[in-house]
Amino acid sequence: MKIVEFEMERDEILDITDEVQKFVEKSEKEDGAVLIFSVGSTGAITTLEYEPGLKRDLPMIMEKIAPYSDYYEHHRTWNDDNGSSHVKSAIIGTSMIVPFSNRRLMLGTWQQIVLINFDTRRRKRRVILHVL
Repeated sequence: MKIVEFEMERDEILDITDEVQKFVEKSEKEDGAVLIFSVGSTGAITTLEYEPGLKRDLPMIMEKIAPYSDYYEHHRTWNDDNGSSHVKSAIIGTSMIVPFSNRRLMLGTWQQIVLINFDTRRRKRRVILHVL
């Protein structure tokens, strides 16, 4: 198991594919799967084609789904402003499992593993990697 930390801005999308690939290469397994888990409830893990257009599109679409300016009961619970961040994270999810063979991730040509910070402020995001 390995824990990796990243400093991220609000709505930042970070390609962590190389970090995950290096972890798999150093593992003792030729074939298996790797669990990628974002610690916290305002971050997310998914795959996408990591290119400038989609890096702008995804936050834009997520803002339409769960607008920051809307009222959320969560704000009353904790007297904060990140209810939309929790909703966005819950929709995308905080973990995924990716298979690997011959110590190579089995991703599509244009498929990268990304970490997203949906919180309303800069955050230190921790990601747990674990070979299964």
